[in-house]
Amino acid sequence: MTSLFNDNDLWGPLDPSADAGYGEDRPARKGFFTDTSICIGCKACEVACKEWNDVPADHFDMTATSYDNSHSLNANQWRHVAFVERPAGPAPVDLGMPGVAPTDAVSAGSTAGGAGSTAGGLLDNGADAAPDFRWLMSSDVCKHCTHAACLDVCPTGSLFRSEFGTVVVQDDICNGCGYCVPACPYGVISRREGPDGSRNVGIAQKCTLCYDRLDAGKTPACAQACPTQSIQFGDVEELRERADARVAQLHEAGVMDARLYGNDPDDGVGGAGAFFLLLDEPEVYGMPPDPVVTTKDLPQMFRRATTAAVVMFAGAALSFLGRRP
Repeated sequence: MTSLFNDNDLWGPLDPSADAGYGEDRPARKGFFTDTSICIGCKACEVACKEWNDVPADHFDMTATSYDNSHSLNANQWRHVAFVERPAGPAPVDLGMPGVAPTDAVSAGSTAGGAGSTAGGLLDNGADAAPDFRWLMSSDVCKHCTHAACLDVCPTGSLFRSEFGTVVVQDDICNGCGYCVPACPYGVISRREGPDGSRNVGIAQKCTLCYDRLDAGKTPACAQACPTQSIQFGDVEELRERADARVAQLHEAGVMDARLYGNDPDDGVGGAGAFFLLLDEPEVYGMPPDPVVTTKDLPQMFRRATTAAVVMFAGAALSFLGRRP
């Protein structure tokens, strides 16, 4: 068993399943690579996740500020497809997203290269015209961090590290204390709300990477349902290589804003088990730009507290001994 005084216990690269005590016969770490450049916003992953995991089909309300009707990740939404509208850049890249054109422009015709053309999902009112905005779509999910603060702070052992390197919640052990909720640097996990008598109300809930399906050798429901293979499932190391190759491909095609998020083992969470190819800054997608596991400083805090306690004890002992005749 590793020591509490080892900084790498809560920070830096490591094999999470090996650190959790699984032997050499453990399977390779599993995870997701989500390529947002080919996400079409169909939300098939959301539906598949809810159906397989029996997640309540509620919180579908239009906000009048976005076409996104599922809003965010929460205990009732383990997969969330974000719809992000961004002002178009000076030279937008055609990703096949739907375009928006004035009614008169559409009625005037849509001949490629002509006035009113919407070829490729981009409004073309002339050679130098640019669309008003572009869609950015991304299917967000629990990151299954290498160093998972939610797991570290759980007092009941409800959250555990699986042999696949994923983080899973055991409903029957969770006492609903909520310590895990503020511990997550991504704001992923939360306690389920609902009317009295509803299933698992008050219990912390999040994506399990379909642990029951993995145990049976199957692909997680969301990745199975994705029609464009935007959500790719597999061994994390292989997915990282695939992600690097995809970014290089997009850069070669002129999409210089393409970047990876969550794939670096030296980042603030030791690398994520679910990482993303983004087409803009992480903040645009509602993701923290530089997440750090909230339990990172615990070893240093423990050492300082121990040192302070020893100094206080020594001071008290010297004071007592100094008063003896």
